[in-house]
Amino acid sequence: MSACEEVKVHKPEEKSEQIESHPDIDGGWGWMICLASFMAHVLLMGSHMALGILYVEWLEEFNESRGLTAWVGSLTIGITLIVGPIIGLFVGTCGCRKTTIIGGLLTALGWVISAYATNVYYLFISFGLTAGIGSGMAYLPAIVMVGQYFKKRRALAQGLSTTGTGFGTFIMTLLLKYLCTEYGWRNAMLIHGAVNLNLCVCGALMRPPPSSSSIQIENQSQPECAETLQKEISTSDLVAHAIDIDGIEEHETSKEEETKSLSLEEVSELQEAENKDRVKREVIFKERYPLRILKTLSQLANILKKSFWKWYSSYFGTAALFSNKVFICFVFWALCAYCSFVIPFIHLPEIVKLYGFEEKDNKVPLTSIIAILHIFGKIFLGLISDLPFINAWNVFLVANLIMCICVFILPLMHTFTGMATVCAIIGFSSGYFSVMPVVTEDLVGLSNLANAYGIIISANGISALLGPPFAGWIYDVTGKYDYSFYFCGLIYVIGIGFLLLKPCLQKQNDTENKSKQATEALHVHHDE
Repeated sequence: MSACEEVKVHKPEEKSEQIESHPDIDGGWGWMICLASFMAHVLLMGSHMALGILYVEWLEEFNESRGLTAWVGSLTIGITLIVGPIIGLFVGTCGCRKTTIIGGLLTALGWVISAYATNVYYLFISFGLTAGIGSGMAYLPAIVMVGQYFKKRRALAQGLSTTGTGFGTFIMTLLLKYLCTEYGWRNAMLIHGAVNLNLCVCGALMRPPPSSSSIQIENQSQPECAETLQKEISTSDLVAHAIDIDGIEEHETSKEEETKSLSLEEVSELQEAENKDRVKREVIFKERYPLRILKTLSQLANILKKSFWKWYSSYFGTAALFSNKVFICFVFWALCAYCSFVIPFIHLPEIVKLYGFEEKDNKVPLTSIIAILHIFGKIFLGLISDLPFINAWNVFLVANLIMCICVFILPLMHTFTGMATVCAIIGFSSGYFSVMPVVTEDLVGLSNLANAYGIIISANGISALLGPPFAGWIYDVTGKYDYSFYFCGLIYVIGIGFLLLKPCLQKQNDTENKSKQATEALHVHHDE
């Protein structure tokens, strides 16, 4: 074995170390990925959380009930999150970059065609379905790519990127309010659709992370091999260059002699033969063209089939996500919790209007207060979760408990200052969203992060889909929003109850794993 061949040998356990030591991991291009994810959150989730401005406009425009009108915003937010597992299949097949670009185009299309809505049901299809699917295609890759590029600083990176939700809510609330006042809600949606085309730029920045194979190729350029190869290449190039020059000169001279010796009739015969050959090649190409199309389609079908079974086995296989009992409890929490975060953003603008706080709200909207504190909460909780002596799960649990208490307290506040204070605490405690990807990865591992997080945001989507319309329906029946917050608070308590089951289920999983390992060891000993 030569020195150059020895360089190609790498131990399997060294591959992960090589990837982690790559300059783009935990730095380099990873920060560009973090920026792209941040901008995606600004454009997607920021716009969703500012839909309360459009909700008031739609109530006045279409004169429908609050429960029915709230379905428009709920469909958009809900479908964005519900399609997570399906988008996981797209990410596995097409990659994050293509998925995000297609999602950006669909999102912009949904906003633009919604500007021509004639009734609420039109908005269900144009805004809820079209923009919702597009947002889902752009949202999941923004989460997954940060997890692939960051290892040691993952919680901080996720916290920084997801602060785009807070910044976006603050900016988009002011932007939509200004656009609706100056140009009307229809023109505001047209302008906002154009703004959402920037999601395609975010997708273009999402290049695939460095793999072990690419790092091996980079490491193969060793000095000794480079010198020997350079010598061999230089000598071989000189010989080849000399041979090529001689060959070209001989070919040109022979060609000149042939053309001189040929008559006009022979030249015309050669041209006719060449034309016949060209026509024959065109006929053969036309005959084989359908076969090439069928071959390409069959290859695409095989790729999709393999991707589907890989996706299916990750969810329902022997070592699947749903065999993890702690993860199942985490999914039930997601089903119960997210409505308590979405309802204030959809209904608070109208609650402020009903309480007569319109003059103060013009200066600092309550949704903007939640958004600003949401930014600080994500950064702070992400920072402390990265500390070696702090458990990310405990941070996540405490933040959920604080937010649940605030949901019960909010209806008791009948002054703008009191509501603003509670909204500030809700915004800060909702910073647990930066810890959620880290907690998910701890439960299922990095290889299953895309599929697992897709399930989590899908469960969040179901909660977001049903929560605001139900709150609007309760108001239509009782004439108060207080009971809506109480009901959502009770559901949130049930969700936190599932989180508290983790220690017991974790011990049970550990004992089962130990018993499996013991039985496997016995089988190996018996075979020997």
